Amino acid sequence: MNQSKEIVTHVPQFVRGDAITFPVLKILKGDGTLYPDASLPKINREKALKIYDAFLFIRALDERMLAAQRQGRISFYMTSTGEEATHIGSAAALKDDDMIMAQYREPGPLYYRGFTAADFMNQLFSNERDLGKGRQMPVHYGSHELHYMTISSPLATQIPQATGYAYAQKLEGKKQCTLCFFGEGAASEGDFHAAMNMATVFRVPVIFFCRNNHYAISTPSEQQFAADGVAPRGVGYGMTTIRVDGNDVLAVMKATEDARKRAVSKNEPILIEAMTYRLGAHSTSDDPSGYRSRKEENTWKKKDPVLRMKQWLLAKGWWDEQQEQKVQETKRQEVMGEMKKAEKVPMPALTEMITDVYETPPWHLQEQLDELKQHVRKYPEHYPKSSWRENHG
Repeated sequence: MNQSKEIVTHVPQFVRGDAITFPVLKILKGDGTLYPDASLPKINREKALKIYDAFLFIRALDERMLAAQRQGRISFYMTSTGEEATHIGSAAALKDDDMIMAQYREPGPLYYRGFTAADFMNQLFSNERDLGKGRQMPVHYGSHELHYMTISSPLATQIPQATGYAYAQKLEGKKQCTLCFFGEGAASEGDFHAAMNMATVFRVPVIFFCRNNHYAISTPSEQQFAADGVAPRGVGYGMTTIRVDGNDVLAVMKATEDARKRAVSKNEPILIEAMTYRLGAHSTSDDPSGYRSRKEENTWKKKDPVLRMKQWLLAKGWWDEQQEQKVQETKRQEVMGEMKKAEKVPMPALTEMITDVYETPPWHLQEQLDELKQHVRKYPEHYPKSSWRENHG
């Protein structure tokens, strides 16, 4: 058993839970200039522009797909507006074969690694070209090729899975790590605590990345926990922990870069808490005006991570306003063009609902599929044949 060095006292000395205040890593100021003594991540012009390109694509994706949901073209959507630096910046600090396990607000790493606009659209419309064969809700992306585990709807499911996956990486001697995203609300789930404890006990190369965006849907942080954020929990489990400005892409990169080095070289789990803010609604089913003020939102808009990086790129001479306008319009047109194509692609065949798990589908699944086919035949007006690919059987 690991024992800390004993400190003896002969009078009661209680230790308060708020005794530790975590420093926040900041590298890039709001105006795009650097703090004088800042330690920069490994970044050059090419990587910086690749990151910013992903920023602009995700903004265009969020803008257009939010509108598409309001128009009834897709059933559901979740934006990551205001939190782009957390998931794109951290992905840029990883190796391409490191595993990423996301929650549901981290599409950036997929695009950064090569997921196309068409790939996004096919998933959002659940058509026959969707890698998940139409079995998931919109925004539940996944890609085996890009080492991005398919997203699950239940909150915090991916956190213990990340510990287990990283344990396998350790046993196989792979010089890889697993990065797991989740929000501070998910950190209130029991899965989070089980995963943290197992990761430290078995010393696995996992990076737990908490996006503290101050709201678990409508519940503000101060009503979720009394401690100084999520970071103290890492210390409580004996885990190396760091807090970072989640709207500062360079700080996120640097923290993740150093965390990966420790995770891979020492099989050491790391907790990163990124302080950020969800500028949009929790989802298209949510109205944030009911639980937060416009003044609060405007304060955080001034800390926009995309604008902050743009100012830095402009100052370095790596970007200009003409490029900005051109690329923004290109991204919008790309999203719109692929959306129009994807919504015309047929849905997957009904028979594919029970494939890929069993070599031979068991009787009870086959029975359910047969009942579904009968239902479709009975109510054809609700299931137009033109929308399905040879599925009525």
